[in-house]
Amino acid sequence: MKYATITVLALAVLLYAGAAFAQHGHGAGGSMGPGGSMGPGNSMGHGMNNSSHGNGSGANSTQPHLDTVLSKNTVIAGKIQKLTGMPATTACDGFKNLGQCVAAAHVSQNLHIPFDCLKADMTGKATSDTACPKTAGTTGKMSLGKAIQALSPNSDHTAEAKKGQKQADQDIKDSSKS
Repeated sequence: MKYATITVLALAVLLYAGAAFAQHGHGAGGSMGPGGSMGPGNSMGHGMNNSSHGNGSGANSTQPHLDTVLSKNTVIAGKIQKLTGMPATTACDGFKNLGQCVAAAHVSQNLHIPFDCLKADMTGKATSDTACPKTAGTTGKMSLGKAIQALSPNSDHTAEAKKGQKQADQDIKDSSKS
């Protein structure tokens, strides 16, 4: 009887802990530092997956949220436009989250890699940009580091990815203060 009570109690604790754990959002990857925030409920760290809770998948479920964030935060939208030379909503179309888009924009500037090429490799969407290798965007989605390695093989892709992510974290943090 004593073991049955302990077993039932242990099972109840595990079920409760599992339910509590399931209620917390789980980001796509780890954060490379402090994430910024743009007000209540709008965390923008790299580890935050900004997808909506609908039954959609892929870019279609994330884009409406990113469009909303970019329309409300004109500081980060302006920064993205300055870095990429295109409207922020166009630049970020297809990225999983805002941090990924901003990091790619910084890496593009830092390494003088066309943003469209990085975007194609990271989103898995082919580009018509003739400056990009014909394989850009055709091999599936890549991490920022893998995309750097493919497009700039002589650079330290790990260090450059970290640098871009750190710059993005700072931009997002700064934009939330404005």
